Amino acid sequence: MIPRRWLVQVRARAVLAASEEVLLDCGEGVRLLGHYARSPRSNGRLVVLLHGWEGNANSVYVLSCAAFLYEQGCDIFRLNFRDHGPTHQLNSDIFHSCRLPEVLGAIQSIGRRYPHQSMSLVGYSLGGNFALRVAAVAPTHGLALTQVIAMCPVLDPARTMHQLNNSFVIYRYYFIRKWRRSLLKKLRAWPTLYQTEDLLKRRSLTEMIEHLVVRYTSYESSIAYLNDYALVGTRLADLSVNSHIYMAMDDPIIDVQDVSRLAQSPHLAVTIARHGGHCGFLDGIQRESWADRQVARLLCVDSVTNATTGGD
Repeated sequence: MIPRRWLVQVRARAVLAASEEVLLDCGEGVRLLGHYARSPRSNGRLVVLLHGWEGNANSVYVLSCAAFLYEQGCDIFRLNFRDHGPTHQLNSDIFHSCRLPEVLGAIQSIGRRYPHQSMSLVGYSLGGNFALRVAAVAPTHGLALTQVIAMCPVLDPARTMHQLNNSFVIYRYYFIRKWRRSLLKKLRAWPTLYQTEDLLKRRSLTEMIEHLVVRYTSYESSIAYLNDYALVGTRLADLSVNSHIYMAMDDPIIDVQDVSRLAQSPHLAVTIARHGGHCGFLDGIQRESWADRQVARLLCVDSVTNATTGGD
């Protein structure tokens, strides 16, 4: 939606102007790129924003939330996952959704580099999945997280892939097109490591995942790979970081019924709105989204006076 992108970029001018580019050492030679902005009214809270699959640190939903939280006094770090944004040349191995160690390494590096009174994570779609997986293992990795918020997180990747393959054609081809563009950038950055027919000639998401997973990861099948980053089952059973999931009943990609398959935890809350689509939750294109206000309500409740408390 071009008008919304333009309007969000206007609202985000302050946080963008204050952002410094940061190359993070994530361990084992992995480097990830991010952007840090300290608010002139800093309240001591650092919020790390994690984009969705084939998004990046400048995705509209990331910038919208960053701009709103920055106005409330939060310091912002917008992280790019491997092979997202302008980062295909940084690491030779290809991105996949089970690269939790490097995301953990990135957040640990952020915490050391920018010590704050509190650090919270906000993730969208696959970024929400990563955020909740980080929350599940944070104590054993020395991460003191105050709050984790996941907007429309991928809960059962196999079911999500089924939804994508059987949803509106526009969604399916949107992700295929973006993934192919990303893979082409990887091929250009590392021409001796990847072959064009491997990266570009599969026609469906299922074929692409099956081929790339078997060829370029240690997983024997796409099912093993998809199950390894699933949140359903016992994955969140020992959650000790206060976490909140937001879902929408009209999400065309994530089935809200998967929420019932999550392990129950006193540290996990779930809000299901009637409308919102996939990470949208828009109630007007000229202002922050309903989702942005919910994030602010949870992370900086004492400095937000205009937050609403319910979705429709």
